Amino acid sequence: MSALTNDTALAPSRIVPGLALAALSAASFALSGPLAKGLIDAGWTAGAAVTARILIAAAALAVPAALTLRGRWHLVRGNLGLITAYGLIAVAGCQLAYFSSVARMDVGVAILIEFTSPVAVLVWMWARHGQRPGRLTIAGAVVALAGLMLVLDLVSGVDIDLIGVAWALGAMLGAAFYWVISADEDNGLPGIVLAAGGLTLGGVVLLVAGLVGIVPIAMSDADVVLADRSVPWWLPILGLGVVTAALAYVLGIAATRRLGSRLASFVGLSEAVMSVVFAWLLLGQAPGTIQFAGGALILAGVVAVRLGEPATRVVDTDEQVSQ
Repeated sequence: MSALTNDTALAPSRIVPGLALAALSAASFALSGPLAKGLIDAGWTAGAAVTARILIAAAALAVPAALTLRGRWHLVRGNLGLITAYGLIAVAGCQLAYFSSVARMDVGVAILIEFTSPVAVLVWMWARHGQRPGRLTIAGAVVALAGLMLVLDLVSGVDIDLIGVAWALGAMLGAAFYWVISADEDNGLPGIVLAAGGLTLGGVVLLVAGLVGIVPIAMSDADVVLADRSVPWWLPILGLGVVTAALAYVLGIAATRRLGSRLASFVGLSEAVMSVVFAWLLLGQAPGTIQFAGGALILAGVVAVRLGEPATRVVDTDEQVSQ
């Protein structure tokens, strides 16, 4: 990719909309945990839930993506490599690596390792594009990651499985790839088309992985309990596909193209805080005082990263990102 939007300068009119889109994307992604947990408790395997989630999201975005292209199918042909990489690495690869890691180690540790992806983004932007982070940016990264550790309540200590750690590191790289590739708008490919193409390919790969036994797939038609109420199984499945995948990926790409991969990836850390809130509301898993403190640290870290971004401004052309 030749350039990554806004990683060196941000137009004022893009910052606020970008932060709002990033927050909505993080909230959408965060809802997936409680919904998936309810399905798993009702008899679904994690592999079945995530495969259904991605395939439904791909179906939901197919028509809007086609309408957005308006006959410009040459954009798809010219970006087949990009779409393939996005689907295999940022969607299917990241999900497969994450579920493989949680099969061998504590879920909280796996999430923590995956959520260190902003650090990988910082290193990539420094090594590949010479965008050396300032002291305030580095300090914000440390504070945000420290807050994330408190939110996930990992201070009591857990057992570490080296193979599980390797899988979690793979998930972290997949997440970092998502942030970096989502920031590239020089390819001319609308964000919704990139999301639809990647989800379609990623969903098919996960489905094949399930059919050959790499990912265990089992489903149930039993009701799912959420917020102390029983709901039909198809309701959380639709929520997973439409809200936590289709909407979340499109919003995430739009946000990253406005904020750049570095800042957007740190705002994405708020997903951990929102996951705790949704788990509290839907599953009755009330967060403790230490988790609230961790949430405050994450927000402080994101603010520090924002303040540490280069102060140079670009001319605001009011150019809109295609959705």
